[in-house]
This record gives sequence, C-alpha cells and structure tokens, in this order.
Amino acid sequence: MSTETHAKRLATVRNTSLKYPDANITESSLRWLIFNGSENGFNQCIVRIGRKILIDLDKFESWLDEQAANGGAV
Repeated sequence: MSTETHAKRLATVRNTSLKYPDANITESSLRWLIFNGSENGFNQCIVRIGRKILIDLDKFESWLDEQAANGGAV
C-alpha cells in the first residue's frame, strides 16, 4: 500500500509576484488582495504561519482562472 502525499506549493508574496509576471500582479496588488480577501475570495489562497503570509500557488492559479472566467472582476 503506497501513500502518496501532495506537498503544497507555497511562496511568499514577493516570490509570487515574481513568479507570475504575465499576470501583471505586483507585490502591492497581492497585498491589497490579501487585505480584502474576505470580499474577493482570495482568502482561500492564503496560508498564515504566525505573522508570515504565504500563497498556496495551486489555489492561486485556480483563483486566477476563476477571475478570468468572470471577466476579471475582483
């Protein structure tokens, strides 16, 4: 019996903005999305460890796809 674990792909706010340059998401805009996460659904992408804020990249990519499907409305 094999147990396959799926490690979460996590990145800092800065690294997330650098990883997706084509999405035109700056570090400042990510921080705005985090601050307003309960209104825009971005909370699902956030992992908090103490004061550290990390972005779950799989959920972030899904969130981006949802935004594109909804016409980009945040």
